[in-house]
Amino acid sequence: MKLETEAVIRRIFETLKSGQAEDGSWKYPFETGISTDAYMIILLRTLEINDEELICELTERIIGRQGHNGAWKLFHDEGGGNLSATVEAYYSLLYSGFVSKEDKRMRAAKRFILANGGMEKAHMFTKIMLSLTGQYRWPRFFPLPVEMILLPLSFPVNFFDFSVYGRANLAPMMILADKKFSSKTKRSPDLSDLVVSRADGDEYFNWSRSQEWRPFYSAFEQGMSRLIGYPERIHRAAIERAKEYMLNRIEPDGTFYSYFSSTFLMIFALLSLGYSNRDPIILKAVDGLKAMKCEIYGQTHMQYTTASVWNTSLISYALQEAGISPSDRVIADANRFLMERQHFKYGDWMIHNPDVLPGGWGFSEVNTIHPDVDDTTASLRSLSRKVRLDSAFHQAWDRGINWLFSMQNDDGGWPAFEKNVDKKILNLLPIEGGKFLLTDPASADLTGRTLEFLGRYTNLSKNHPSMKRGVDWLVGNQEKDGSWYGRWGICYIYGTWAAVTGLMASGVSQHHRSIQKAASWLVRIQNDDGGWGESCKSDIMNTYIPLGVSTVTHTAWAVDALIAASRKPTPAIQSGIKYLLENHSKKDWTSDYPKGQGMAGAFYIHYHSYDYIFPLLTLAHYKQKY
Repeated sequence: MKLETEAVIRRIFETLKSGQAEDGSWKYPFETGISTDAYMIILLRTLEINDEELICELTERIIGRQGHNGAWKLFHDEGGGNLSATVEAYYSLLYSGFVSKEDKRMRAAKRFILANGGMEKAHMFTKIMLSLTGQYRWPRFFPLPVEMILLPLSFPVNFFDFSVYGRANLAPMMILADKKFSSKTKRSPDLSDLVVSRADGDEYFNWSRSQEWRPFYSAFEQGMSRLIGYPERIHRAAIERAKEYMLNRIEPDGTFYSYFSSTFLMIFALLSLGYSNRDPIILKAVDGLKAMKCEIYGQTHMQYTTASVWNTSLISYALQEAGISPSDRVIADANRFLMERQHFKYGDWMIHNPDVLPGGWGFSEVNTIHPDVDDTTASLRSLSRKVRLDSAFHQAWDRGINWLFSMQNDDGGWPAFEKNVDKKILNLLPIEGGKFLLTDPASADLTGRTLEFLGRYTNLSKNHPSMKRGVDWLVGNQEKDGSWYGRWGICYIYGTWAAVTGLMASGVSQHHRSIQKAASWLVRIQNDDGGWGESCKSDIMNTYIPLGVSTVTHTAWAVDALIAASRKPTPAIQSGIKYLLENHSKKDWTSDYPKGQGMAGAFYIHYHSYDYIFPLLTLAHYKQKY
């Protein structure tokens, strides 16, 4: 097995080396289904930017992913299909002008939509897009009046209590809901035949929870009563503040926080405020979105954002773990790319964490003000060996470490983007997917990987208060079955891998009850072929759901966790390694299955780099330890 392990490591290295871009990065696609493809068609047609070549390319990709029953899915085992994705695909294909309602594929899509409750049963984000483009009535009342943006930071509930991802989408949303804005063109299709019951807009939100969310509105009303001025003047000030929030956070490429959804919404918000569809800000934003397109299996896909920093930091780190020298040109080029993308600007993170200099890294290559803990630890891992050899890296290292330490929540865990942004009252709002959109709590994956970094790559004492608080958070948030929930991956295998490797790097004994429970759980869910596989349904059901087959990435996570927790190679580890060696290069639906997520039931991510990164990392750790 030793020779085979060496051979597979070398093969993965050669594959990764050949895929490195000239700037030192890896630009593997950040694939998120067909929604961004559909929204891009709808955006271009609404703005009357008739880029026929791009629209045609996106149309081909959307049609190519339709199921035999006429529906589109978010993941392979979703069942019959996903209503929201099918509505978005149907609408965009009609709006493209390249497909008609009479097409048999469209008739099949329509049957699926009507059989599943009509477009009024689609996700809230889908209905907002439909309202923006004149296909659906705006609700009479939006849960977050735009005036909320004026509440001071000192108030118990204010705009900056929402997560940065939430604010990026909510700021334009509040403007648009206030204006009840919609825009149709001569090419707009008529979707009225997709409505099963009368759509008056009130089914946007879960108003049945009125007693639960009433405390939030009581707090909001108290805050509004303290604002000084006439209602109309306050209203105008709120609209202006929301507009400035967006404009002040536009990245150099023209996108709003480098996200597709927030940029899409910003463009429509600016239109609602009287901006021309040929305004330079809008045109640059569109160009920024276009620049995020990529090619997947010969077809054009609009990425939600680019993942170049994430891909590059993880790949460079994995290669170094596998024995590639930090002075090798592949690693040197990657580290140069990462060094150039460390943040020097202050972002919204400073509002809850004001006493530290910028020093983190963001997810995309165009991100300059929106760092996150995950990319920061990943980038620092890549740089760690270089710091020992080159003093020029020390300043970047110190700034990164200081920023990372400062981001630890008061509860001991680490969040993704902002410190202590976890007010439970916000989860009472009747907003679909709110727990993924509105707050940024500590998570097992972020906390585990941060501890793993601090324990393995710094000289920090295992008894340091930050380490001990992080360990306590993980131990206290373990599931009863021994797993941990991973917020940004699929899902319990992911969280358990991060937690176990983090705890072990923090000096926790392999005999600790949490480690033993986690290892037992991983062995218990191992498949007969030696691998592991988890369904995206886990995130929807809030419990582990097996995929029924093994995937390379899930197997790598599980085996790596067991390696960390075991002094000797166990049968479970050996059979898992055997699975990786035999399947590391397989290409079927399991290799395209999403391993990341942004919002349960609505937004899943297929990282094209993961089937290289994590098997390489796991094989390297197996080789090092045994």
